[in-house]
Amino acid sequence: MTAKPASPGTLPATVSSARTRAAILKRLRAATATMNTATLRALEIRHAWFGELDAESRSWISVLARGGIDGFVNWVSGSAFSFESIFDSAPRALAGRISLRQTVDLVRTTTDVVEEQIQLLLPRADRQPLLLGIVHYSREIAFVAAAVYARAAEARGAWDSRIEATIVDAVVRAEADESVTSRASTLGWDSEAPTVVVIASAPKNLRIDELRRASARLSLDMLAAPQGERLVCIFAGEALTDPARACDLVTELEPHFASGPVVIGPLAEGLRGAPTSARSAASGYRAARAWPEGPRTLLSNDLLPERALAGDGHARRTLARDLFGLLKGSKELLETCVGFLDAGSSMEATARAMFIHPNTVRYRLRRIQEVTGYNPTDAREAYVLRLAITLGRLQE
Repeated sequence: MTAKPASPGTLPATVSSARTRAAILKRLRAATATMNTATLRALEIRHAWFGELDAESRSWISVLARGGIDGFVNWVSGSAFSFESIFDSAPRALAGRISLRQTVDLVRTTTDVVEEQIQLLLPRADRQPLLLGIVHYSREIAFVAAAVYARAAEARGAWDSRIEATIVDAVVRAEADESVTSRASTLGWDSEAPTVVVIASAPKNLRIDELRRASARLSLDMLAAPQGERLVCIFAGEALTDPARACDLVTELEPHFASGPVVIGPLAEGLRGAPTSARSAASGYRAARAWPEGPRTLLSNDLLPERALAGDGHARRTLARDLFGLLKGSKELLETCVGFLDAGSSMEATARAMFIHPNTVRYRLRRIQEVTGYNPTDAREAYVLRLAITLGRLQE
């Protein structure tokens, strides 16, 4: 970016005699060293943050203060001068060490000290044009400082977005190693907090910042990146206490996603466990079209049958090994579950077929729900149990 030339200084406009202007500038230049020393002393006295900085940062601030005072001398004389050149002498890293508020403190303190020193060191006749000049000069410096910080924030935001995208991509590709955790820490990410991955359709006018602010209101940290037509989000926070709570929280974020399913992977312990959650969420997102009657926001484990039929080996193993294994542990429960499903979910027909009392059927159905978490009397959950029994028997 090309620096905009500064407007002419006030001295040529207020002092008509060239000889008088030269004399004023000579006396002003002779006082700059004293002004710089007084400025640094004032910073130490008035601002606690200045004393807390490291020696290198204080040294660069001294350079900035001296550059600002010298710049005032050049500008007030009417010489060609660029306000941005004052900040060019400091390294870019300095913008990350001192805040915009602290920079405003620096400009204000320097201005105050220069005004005080003009009153103390220069003749009465010199003061009025120079005091008028310092008012205009400090205003321009403040505007330039704000612009410098705005550009730094834009550059930092673009860099953070690239880091965020690489982290999300690494999690999706199951490469969340130490380097990924380290990159996430630079964004202030808590790598040990409960974590969940959510996949949904990306809206055409994606506004990740709005989604991030909405997540923050729910006490959730978020990393997000679009991948083609889908949006992959990683949420973390102590608010993610269990899958049901995670589903409730993500449901509140539905307006920020495009139409279509919003699939939530299982809870993971920190960022290292996020790839497992991402794999389940991606599988569920692909299979969700097979259950359009389901809720819009749902857990990936709610789609185990569709995922298994779509070829997801993890879903098949969960059904055949984990769910069927729970039923197989009790012969009575397994027989009752199969008999109840074969009898069209009729307790009386099941009781007659098994030569037991209907109350016994009811008791065993309640036990099946307690053991597996699925209720055979619910049509959807009965479908899950039926597929788990089928896959489990095939594996045996």
